[in-house]
Order: sequence, then C-alpha cells, then structure tokens
Amino acid sequence: MQRWACGVSYVGTDYHGWQKQPGLAATVEQVIMRALQQVADAPIQLQCAGRTDRGVHALGQVIHFDSAKQRSADNWVQGANQYLPASIKLQWARPVSEDFHARYSAISRCYHYVIYNHSVAHPLLHDRVWWVRKDIRAQQAAMQAAANHWLGEQDFSSFRDADCQAAHPVRSLHRCEVQVQGRYCVVTLEANAFLHHMVRNMMGVLIEIGLGKRSPDWALAVLRAKNRTEAGMTVPASGLYLSDVGYPAPWDCQFPSHDGLMMAIQTA
Repeated sequence: MQRWACGVSYVGTDYHGWQKQPGLAATVEQVIMRALQQVADAPIQLQCAGRTDRGVHALGQVIHFDSAKQRSADNWVQGANQYLPASIKLQWARPVSEDFHARYSAISRCYHYVIYNHSVAHPLLHDRVWWVRKDIRAQQAAMQAAANHWLGEQDFSSFRDADCQAAHPVRSLHRCEVQVQGRYCVVTLEANAFLHHMVRNMMGVLIEIGLGKRSPDWALAVLRAKNRTEAGMTVPASGLYLSDVGYPAPWDCQFPSHDGLMMAIQTA
C-alpha cells in the first residue's frame, strides 16, 4: 500500500463545497474520488488540508490517499485528469510515507481574497472575485493598519461562524497583507489554521474600513469583543482562494507551490 499526496486546483462555483455529503453528488471531494477510483480500479478515500465552503476556489489544495495499485505520479495526475471536469484538475502527485497526513501534518494555510475595484463589473471575472464598485484602493494603508491588529496568536471568536466545529477559537495569524494591484485589492492571510468563515468575516471588517465607514482601530475592538455580532458582514465566497499549504521537512521541499497562479486571475 502506497500513500500519495496530490495538489489540486479547482473553481468552486458549481460545487457544494469540498466535503462529501449524503444526497449531494456535486462536491469537490466526491468528484475527485470518482476520478481516482477509475485510475485505481478500487475504492479511494481522501483527506484534504482544508475543507473549503461552497463557491470557494483553490490554487493549491493538498490531498492524500492510499492505494495498492502500481501507478507512477504521472499516471495518477494524467489518468485522474481525464475523468475530471475542466473546473477541477490535479496539478501534481508525490509518493509519501505513511506518517504524512494532508490535514494534520500541515503547519500553515494561505488564502487570498480578491476584490475587483471598478465602476462596472467584468464578465470574465464573474464568480472569480468580489466586485466592489466604490473605490477602496486609496484606503490601503488604513486597511493594512487594521489587519496588523490581528497578527499573532489570538482568540478569533468574533470571526467564527456559529456552525464552526473547531475545538477552540485560538489561531496564530502569521501574515495579513493588503495589496493594491491595478484595479484589484488582494488580501493575503496565512495562519496555522482558520476557523469556519474566518477569512470572509475578517474581510467584512476590512471592507467597512476600506469604504471609510470605520477607523482601523475598530478591527482591534472587534477582535477584543470575542463576539461575532460585533463584526461586519460575511463577504461572498467568490473572491476566496486557498492558495498554498505549508508543511515541515521533508515535505516542504517536495510539494510545488502554485501561489503564482493568482496572477492568472488578474488579467482583465
């Protein structure tokens, strides 16, 4: 029996999130399972680094599975991709030891949230970004000052969805950068792990500040409140991308990063 790790990219628009669910055939996990089972000619069970919600995309989701079938890495990638739709593709495969776990071995997850800031929406970006008509780019410094309040190990209860099943609300946020690139405002967040809807709820606070409705210090007040009702809206899933998953040695140098694919979103 060999354990395999794979990188997966997908557009989440047409799927009911990552996790397989009874009565729902259109989840990312189920679609990938069916494709891999065609290659393995046997049942396949998947584990992923992070379960994304409905409408959330991925550049660098990481999965693992076990198979007794003798296949090369290229066999798994090319074989599975023949059965996968255009919106989901394996990017790479690597044989790993049995102690590797896509979720529990991970030490960080990195997300991008992409806002398209223009007076009119762009059809090529439909369901790939969040279109915000009012210009927030001039408030980059204020949004960054707000985001800096969240860095480090914090209780993120104020950004936790009511349905979150995590054992506790404490997470370590390593990075929260607000960048303006042409007509885009891209927020990059990296942490050891994230709570359910945490990124989208944090973005709800940042957008209020970007629109000039709140001061940067409000972000700290929301954090300290430890109360979801004190925060802002939950922004749409369409702008959210799981871009990269970090692992310790020896896997850190074995798995390719596809973070650069974000540039493909910013071509319009």
